[in-house]
Amino acid sequence: MHSTKSFSLFLLTLVCTTFITEMPAYRDPEQCTSAVLLPQQSSTGSAVIWKNRDTPVLSNRVVFVDEQPYSYLGLCNSDNRSGRSVFAGLNNQGFGIINTVALNLPSNEQEMKDLEGIIMADALRTCCRVEDFEQYLKKNLGPDLGSQANFAVLDSHGSALIFEVHNHGYHIVSPVSAGPHGLIITNFSRSGPLGEGAGYLRFERATSLFGQLPPGPVDFQVLLTRFTRDTGNALVKQATPFDPMPKAKKDVWISTKDSINKLDTSAAIVIVGKIPADTESTATLWVLAGEPICALALPLWVEAKSSPAEFSQGEEAPLWHASLQLKKRVRPFREGNKGHYLNLSRLVDPSKGGFFQKLLSMEARIIRDTNHFLTQRKAKRNYRDFQEHQARKALACIKEILNSDVHKTNSTISGSSKR
Repeated sequence: MHSTKSFSLFLLTLVCTTFITEMPAYRDPEQCTSAVLLPQQSSTGSAVIWKNRDTPVLSNRVVFVDEQPYSYLGLCNSDNRSGRSVFAGLNNQGFGIINTVALNLPSNEQEMKDLEGIIMADALRTCCRVEDFEQYLKKNLGPDLGSQANFAVLDSHGSALIFEVHNHGYHIVSPVSAGPHGLIITNFSRSGPLGEGAGYLRFERATSLFGQLPPGPVDFQVLLTRFTRDTGNALVKQATPFDPMPKAKKDVWISTKDSINKLDTSAAIVIVGKIPADTESTATLWVLAGEPICALALPLWVEAKSSPAEFSQGEEAPLWHASLQLKKRVRPFREGNKGHYLNLSRLVDPSKGGFFQKLLSMEARIIRDTNHFLTQRKAKRNYRDFQEHQARKALACIKEILNSDVHKTNSTISGSSKR
């Protein structure tokens, strides 16, 4: 495997470019919430990786990269069409990868940093097994690596590990150490100083959510539909979109600054790996294009050798653009830190233009159809046709919600300001 340092400076510029669509200025460091399940911890019998991507770059895209030796699908910033820097992805060997920034790992201002997107694109292009990723790290450790992050990887053989990586070393953590319900990752590493870094409240909240699950393997659909959209807080009791809405004359507002679903969540990814004992099984990249409460989960496959136009085309991918319009209806404030406040009434109360149940209803149909599709014999073109059809349905659903909602948030919520 070869390093790609010769064009690192170009890609570093690409990684650090921000593209924010009519949302508040963002000042906090990039964050993420993730989890990893081994096959024995998953109801599908395959390894699973989940990531909520928290970033100032709210508009993303998913690109297909036809590369050698391995092609891949990757989640990128909206201004990146090359896929040479990705923040989650899956390749045609069933190797998947995600990351979270780990702020308590060693760093040096005189060395390269923030190159995790390049590392993951390199890995997708060159790795088949979890062991390959470790060899990649060994070959590239040094001041030019540019890492201060946790990487979670899975492969088609059912292996899944977490690598806590800084420029001069790495530490491996296995989901086995977490017990029956997988391993949670936020913005600190287990090998770094405890109490430093970030994401402790989200870590506690995710731990609580896993703890509420019944004994036995975890269904990835719980991660996909519920955990990605959780607005709970580990310290402060507050509602989530799945709780009964109290009858109140005034709107119900919550702060999501320390929630799993946040103001700056640009996407959610759930990678369901191949079933190790089934050579005919297919790994699936599930994507929620936008803040999860304003998006729909959709399946993608490397076997399709493409990414639907709704995920990938235009200056701003249509699914992200539409989701951001929904986002502005539940987060009408622009100034200061007020964007962290979410109008839960506008999200879940149909009398006030709530749209959450419509999204969930369409998503349930998509998941049901996908589960049935995966049981059928199919050619590669069938993957492409199916994922394109589902992407069109999802975009049409969001557009219908936007067109039917006569409530205009900025004109009806006092105190909000237009850009």
